[in-house]
Amino acid sequence: MSGVVLGAVAYDPKVVTIWSGFRAWLRRHRMPFDFVLYAHYERQAEDLVRGRIDAAWHSPLAWLRSLRLARAAGVHVRPLVMRDTDRDLTSVVVVRAEGPVAAVTDLKGRTVAVGAVDSPQATLLPLQHLRDLGLEAGVDFEVRRHDTGVGLHGDHIGGEREAARALLAGEAAAACMIDANHLLFCQDGTLPPGATRLLTHTGPFDHCVLAAGPSLDPELAERLTRLLLSMSAADPEVRHLLDLEGLTRWLPGRDSGYAALAAAVDATGFYDADGHVTAAGYRP
Repeated sequence: MSGVVLGAVAYDPKVVTIWSGFRAWLRRHRMPFDFVLYAHYERQAEDLVRGRIDAAWHSPLAWLRSLRLARAAGVHVRPLVMRDTDRDLTSVVVVRAEGPVAAVTDLKGRTVAVGAVDSPQATLLPLQHLRDLGLEAGVDFEVRRHDTGVGLHGDHIGGEREAARALLAGEAAAACMIDANHLLFCQDGTLPPGATRLLTHTGPFDHCVLAAGPSLDPELAERLTRLLLSMSAADPEVRHLLDLEGLTRWLPGRDSGYAALAAAVDATGFYDADGHVTAAGYRP
């Protein structure tokens, strides 16, 4: 029985530290494990479904694409684990505290700043939320995109930060970002305290997931899942890795928190039903 090869996207140098540490810990627990790094999620999703890697640390958008690619290929992918911080998140649409926008309908005829074209939390989900509220991007309001780290599916938060700055500079009437980054930007000075207020927010959604592909042996999948779920923040070595990866514990993976993102993907034509990339101008 061969080992597990996992794919991860190198959105930040710390990714090497994180997965090198997880690899060492898993191997000490007699789990044969290795990882490979990708420059973007699209190739990683394709390789997972084709069996070139056994598992993948996936963004929510990559997870949806893998599901569609797998269905079209007649193979199976499934979630194994996710971080406790990946469940029931929300994105927000914020405006200047003293600005002219008092209600969502006030965005008509104005500009909304968003993150990168492939950011679930700062572009796809909040624009879908506004669509559900009756405002269509490009029709009822102009979208100003900030394409930092295209292909990283919003893992690089530079696009969200630039959207926040555009709001502060008066270049946009509203800005979209995940709620945790709104808090971060208020703390780090990107947005001065009290300068913005919440206009509306999305419903809860799930974020990243560690997904198993068709080549992963079921017994190895079970062992890997069991070991990750057993990781304890009480272990100083493990705590350091968990802190870097932004979680306090692993939870069982689930696929129930992606309906809104799937609706956004369909509404924008980001992927087709078979998982082909069909977003206009998207080149990771």
